[in-house]
Amino acid sequence: MTTAGERRGNSGSGAAPAKADTAFRTIGEVTQLTGVAAHILRYWEGRFPQLRPITRAGNRRYYRPGDVALVQRIDRLLNHEGYTVRGVQQLLSGERTPTASAPTSTSAGAPPPAAPIATVLPDTLDAIRLIRDYLRESLDADG
Repeated sequence: MTTAGERRGNSGSGAAPAKADTAFRTIGEVTQLTGVAAHILRYWEGRFPQLRPITRAGNRRYYRPGDVALVQRIDRLLNHEGYTVRGVQQLLSGERTPTASAPTSTSAGAPPPAAPIATVLPDTLDAIRLIRDYLRESLDADG
C-alpha cells in the first residue's frame, strides 16, 4: 500500500521540498515564516491596503514575496518598534510605490508619520512605564 507522500513523490522522507524565493505562499506558510497568526494576517489585510494577497477559489490567499516582506515589516513596526496600527498606516501611505521616480517634498498640510516610541522624550517614556506598571499591578490584584 502506498502512502500519500509516496504518491506525491516524496519517497517517504517526510520533508517537503523547499520553495523558491519567488514562489507564492499560502496563509499557513506565511504564518510559519513570520510567526504572525492567520487571523492577524486577515485583520491586517483590512487595515493596510498595501497588503493584498491574491485570492483564489474558496477565498484561499496566496502571498507574493512582496506581501511576505510587507507582513514582516508591519510585524517589526508594530511589535518591535512600538508603532501603533494608525502610525504604520500613516507611514505606509506616505511612502511612494517602488515604481515611482525620485521622491518629492511632502505637502505642507500632511502630518508627519508617527515616530517610534524610542524617540519619545525619556521623561515621558518613564511616566508611561510607571502608568503601565501601575495598571498591571491593579489588574493582577483584581485576579
